Amino acid sequence: MTATVLTVKLYAQRELTPSQQAVQQTVIKLFDALSNRDSVSLKASCTADLALYEYGQVWNIDTLILKAITLNPSSDFKRTNSFDFINTTIEKTTAWVNYRLQSSITRDGKQTTMQWLETVVLVKEKKQWKIKHLHSTRIK
Repeated sequence: MTATVLTVKLYAQRELTPSQQAVQQTVIKLFDALSNRDSVSLKASCTADLALYEYGQVWNIDTLILKAITLNPSSDFKRTNSFDFINTTIEKTTAWVNYRLQSSITRDGKQTTMQWLETVVLVKEKKQWKIKHLHSTRIK
């Protein structure tokens, strides 16, 4: 298993509540699972009806696992994620998070750095935050 390096920047927000921290941790866990190519942890972070809006397409959890894990057999794969959380809002059992994500990805001997601006909607299921929608816009 590959170790994951995590950097989190909190510029735009004042001190976070424990609930806001839990919401942000759910987002971080999703990307840790992607970094570790761990489909079990990935599913645990999401609702069964996850909708991902990525590159002008709508993906579900099976699409995400296929594209990010199954079709990614590179033996030297490594992904390091850095988050800049902009806003985290919670109303009862729904939360919205906006952040910038930067990922440094090594695959087949080549390293690339990619950046996105993302919005995630989470819902609370059985006292646990789960990602229901994720909208991602790549920053070039």
